[in-house]
Amino acid sequence: MIRLSTADTAFEAAFAALLEQARETTLRVDQAVAEIIAEVRARGDDAVIDYTRRFDRLSLTPARLRITAEEIDAAAASIPAPLMAALDLAAERIETFHRAQMPTDLRMTDAAGLTLGMRWGALDAVGLYVPGGKAAYPSSVLMNALPARVAGVSRIAMCVPTPDGVLNPLVLAAARRAGVSEIYRIGGAQAVAALAWGTGTIAPVDRIVGPGNAYVAEAKRQVFGRVGIDNIAGPSEVVILADAANDPRRVAVDLLAQAEHDEAAQSILITDDADFADAVVAAVAAELPTLPRAAIAGASWAAHGAVILVRDWDEATRLVDRLAPEHLQIMVPEPEALFARIRHAGAVFFGAFCPEAVGDYVAGPNHVLPTGRTARFASGLSVYDFLKRTTWMKADAASLARIGPAGVALAEAEGLQAHGRSIALRLAQNSPP
Repeated sequence: MIRLSTADTAFEAAFAALLEQARETTLRVDQAVAEIIAEVRARGDDAVIDYTRRFDRLSLTPARLRITAEEIDAAAASIPAPLMAALDLAAERIETFHRAQMPTDLRMTDAAGLTLGMRWGALDAVGLYVPGGKAAYPSSVLMNALPARVAGVSRIAMCVPTPDGVLNPLVLAAARRAGVSEIYRIGGAQAVAALAWGTGTIAPVDRIVGPGNAYVAEAKRQVFGRVGIDNIAGPSEVVILADAANDPRRVAVDLLAQAEHDEAAQSILITDDADFADAVVAAVAAELPTLPRAAIAGASWAAHGAVILVRDWDEATRLVDRLAPEHLQIMVPEPEALFARIRHAGAVFFGAFCPEAVGDYVAGPNHVLPTGRTARFASGLSVYDFLKRTTWMKADAASLARIGPAGVALAEAEGLQAHGRSIALRLAQNSPP
């Protein structure tokens, strides 16, 4: 963990180094992934089955690629009632928030007399990748599937690896709660390739969303263009703006909540009080040994954690915009006023009683967010990722006469004579005798 202060003469160089810190994996998997994709394109189900046997130690046939409705029902039935109630509450809140995002079509008649519009429509099919094995996140199933369902996507195909044949009941229960019934027991780059190109058993989709390891991320990168993707997600991150009125232990746990994701996660505290900074650092040290994932959280905090002391909150807002964090907690008396001065963050949490963790599960807004400073130009997952826009226009002879000559002039200036002629012919046909 590093300590920085904006009052130090070396601060700018140290902060720039923090910004440039490489946290993404350096593992080169592009060639291996390209070979997997090529095999799946060429051999379809057979390639997927071969890779599943090799990587997941699971022998399948085309008929067993898909998880049956009976297996899904049995998994859901095994979930304790309180946990299912929690899943239902999260799903209801996520669905409600995303339903409120749905846009309306546009129709207008302009001064020239043309009628112009824009129509929203859902994608036909979406592929959802869900990590398996140790990384089992039913919350991510809800966050990815429910916006697609709300948007009106008629087909959602989910892939989840099942190493050694082990199914995660809560993941399957979350899928059923989100309305996903087409689930395949495959993972890795081969699953992404199957969703993008299709196999004998798996029909192709139009967009692939969901987190995964380095192979999955690289596969999504390589199939982009054939299909759409949500993003190439990197390690998770949080920035916390907190003054001395906060409980140091709460802030410490908030920092560790992000650090426990993986060793490459990043947690940063920005405060205007040196004594409070010391208290938070001490609280992190005290809390860390009590965590089941202490080794992971400790490695993250040691390698990528930071505490930054600022002279005022104006400095803090400028630093936040340069960090463009995935998550931002603002724990000051008037958080919304401070937020008004910040432009770049994936999701923002106001006040002492709204930790980032509540957004991971039950608040309602999506937890699939831009990482690695990409909040400068990207946004979190929403219904818009599962919708597309089609513009349309209608002109009659009178309205074309008002704007057509300008179109002809521009087409001729670009040397596209047929373009100009397609307008000019209509102008001539409707000119007075």
